[in-house]
Amino acid sequence: MTGQEAAEGGAGSAAASVVFRDVTKRYPGADSDAVSGLSLEVPAGEICVLVGPSGCGKTTAMRMVNRTVEITSGEIEIGGTPVTETSPAELRREIGYVIQQIGLFPHRTIAQNIATVPSLLGWDRQRTRDRVDELLELISLPAEVADRYPSQLSGGQQQRVGVARALAADPPVMLMDEPFGAIDPINRERIQNEFLRLQAEIRKTVLFVTHDIDEAIKMGDRIAVLREGGRLAQFATPAELLMDPADEFVEDFVGADRALKRLALMRVSDIDLWEAPLAFAGQDTAEVRAKLAGAEVPWALLVDAGRKPIGWLSERDLAAGTVPERPGISPDPILDRDDVLRDALSDLLQSQTHYAPVVDAAGATTGILSLDVISDFLASDEAKVEEHAAADRPLA
Repeated sequence: MTGQEAAEGGAGSAAASVVFRDVTKRYPGADSDAVSGLSLEVPAGEICVLVGPSGCGKTTAMRMVNRTVEITSGEIEIGGTPVTETSPAELRREIGYVIQQIGLFPHRTIAQNIATVPSLLGWDRQRTRDRVDELLELISLPAEVADRYPSQLSGGQQQRVGVARALAADPPVMLMDEPFGAIDPINRERIQNEFLRLQAEIRKTVLFVTHDIDEAIKMGDRIAVLREGGRLAQFATPAELLMDPADEFVEDFVGADRALKRLALMRVSDIDLWEAPLAFAGQDTAEVRAKLAGAEVPWALLVDAGRKPIGWLSERDLAAGTVPERPGISPDPILDRDDVLRDALSDLLQSQTHYAPVVDAAGATTGILSLDVISDFLASDEAKVEEHAAADRPLA
């Protein structure tokens, strides 16, 4: 969609593929390439993460897509059209861009910040306001935030506004340059999860730069590992990268704990959960004790009529004749079936508990995640990695 089409009120842009064809960038006066002969294809609607050590050219590669850095040789295509066929100014209006420093205009309201590109494209006031309202809802910020200024928001909220601004004109491609790098670890995990939820709805083509391999594995549909000199070391899905690194450089960069990193590729719903004896307030405790005999989980979980977890029953709770309304042990952490398994493990460890109830979208208990389940998965996965590695070793 061109800027003129956007200004005339055309429909939102569908995601577009991004193709690098033997792309090289050498800065004037430099002795070597910043990016050398880069060739890869990012399918429409996928997140491609560019990762590698400092100075490997990952940001340069990304910035050549919107021509904030010009290509020395080779070609980049968006949806089959070379980027050099579009003027830099028009191209940048059609590509969303999110940076680590967020870059919100401090003296403009949140609504005005989000509306930056629609205003440049000449959208009318009502259409712009409707789009701002839509995006605030999409990024889970209340409507009243629209009239506030960036300084009145937390860092995590500002970063979400930065994402909304990049999405304002519904671009086919988004560029994200270490977008969550300046956020504290707790909020960083939360905003990563929110962006993945958002991406599941909007399905944009995203080029995402990070130096953090864990973030790359969590966020990417595909990962491009660059080595020094801007040469592509491996382009693969996260699972392929972890199971079959192309060489020692990639293996060292990914790290020795490859099996543990695979937890970031899985959801709680991907593994078999345990069952806990469920109890209800007022139930005879003798019935509950009978359920505990031979159960996978040695604790009974008190739930309400909708099977929402209320808490774990202690020995003292079960010493009475009937199940109390308020149990002695908190149910926290309560996990969602869509939670990333690595995050779920972190929640278990932080809560210093062995078991956690897992709930569905309605909040009803669907099973129990235990440290033993995760440990068994890691043990079997590590065995697979070792077996795969052994098959690739040359015979003595």
